[in-house]
Amino acid sequence: MRNYIIKRVLGAIPLLICISFLCFVFINLIPSDPAEVALRVSQVPVITEEIIAETRAAMGLDKPYLVRYLDWVINCLHLDFGISYTNPDRTVGGELLRCLPATLVLAGASLVLVIFLSLPIGFFCAVYKDSWFDRITRGFIFMTTAMPAYWVGLLLMWLVSIKFDLLPTSGNGSWKHLILPAFTVSLTYISTYIRLIRNNMLENMKEDYVLYANVRGLPQKSILVKHILKNSLHTCIVAVGMSIPQLIAGTIVVENVFAWPGLGTLCITSIFNRDYPVIQTYVLLIGVLFVVFNLLFDIIQTIADPRLKNEVS
Repeated sequence: MRNYIIKRVLGAIPLLICISFLCFVFINLIPSDPAEVALRVSQVPVITEEIIAETRAAMGLDKPYLVRYLDWVINCLHLDFGISYTNPDRTVGGELLRCLPATLVLAGASLVLVIFLSLPIGFFCAVYKDSWFDRITRGFIFMTTAMPAYWVGLLLMWLVSIKFDLLPTSGNGSWKHLILPAFTVSLTYISTYIRLIRNNMLENMKEDYVLYANVRGLPQKSILVKHILKNSLHTCIVAVGMSIPQLIAGTIVVENVFAWPGLGTLCITSIFNRDYPVIQTYVLLIGVLFVVFNLLFDIIQTIADPRLKNEVS
């Protein structure tokens, strides 16, 4: 098992290098000159070619491409992500740390909603297959999966906040401000996990161990919960692991709809202001989160599932 974990960790290193390189390449493909952008953001009255050249030298943009990439990676490994163009007095790391708690709160609340809503609904959809409850739920899943997050957010804002005046439309002053954006972020994932749990349970109901459990006279509740549901959740572990970085990355649109001061709002603001260091670090952060959580939950699933554990041992 230890060899498997070491192999998976070592296999993730080239992937992280590729992500960092692609992130660096794509950001540098933007046609605007970062030196000129930095000067315009700093409101320099007269921008000449000499000033741009001096700024490029000060920012290290006159170095060869690969040298700049290696310098950037080394600085990132030391948690030095550069200086924000729009706020020269603040570091990029400081800006991310300032906005990260709000995004984590939103993503965490969304994950709680996903787990506590999708698990019982998916369970009852499998138990009462083709009933009116199952049919209505599948129709709801079909509709919500096709709905863009920004449209759902605007619809909920109009209906709940404006029409019925039940919850605030934007901001993060209290827990009431969290309900609408959290539900908007989690809606697509709730539909996905309901379908996943339902299908897994229906597949497990056809297995021989369920027949043997019925023959032994075990209570139906025990068979459904302790055997079928438990075995159906093994395949959801990796999906949950991938959902966590997806929830963090998926807040980018919802945060702007509800004016939630998190990483998503910071990223969109940086895109409009062409604040390249912030954009580059945000993209790198999301990529690293996907790799790390995929690796972590893959190892957890291997440890939790005896069949996979025996294969790698």
